[in-house]
Amino acid sequence: MRKKKKLPVVYKPFGFVLGWASGALAGLTFQAMWKALRHEEDAPDALDRERTWREVLLAAAVQGAIFAVVRSAVDRAGAKAIERTTGVWPESGKDSKGGRH
Repeated sequence: MRKKKKLPVVYKPFGFVLGWASGALAGLTFQAMWKALRHEEDAPDALDRERTWREVLLAAAVQGAIFAVVRSAVDRAGAKAIERTTGVWPESGKDSKGGRH
């Protein structure tokens, strides 16, 4: 088993920018998808009195799923780019014992 090298500190700001960008991209994707699915400009908010529980929870579920997929795709692409440039895969910060190698 190879010993992991520590990634340079430069990944922290890169990761922050990726996180911000993925959140913005996810928000835009959700708005476009909601408009295409429901033909409405705005998705329901939890405090929209006129909306049903079903509408509010459906919007939250769709938004959460889109956010998770976009965030994972952007994080993964960023990690691959870092690995290509530095030769080191960025660590997730989670304890790697028992995890995938």
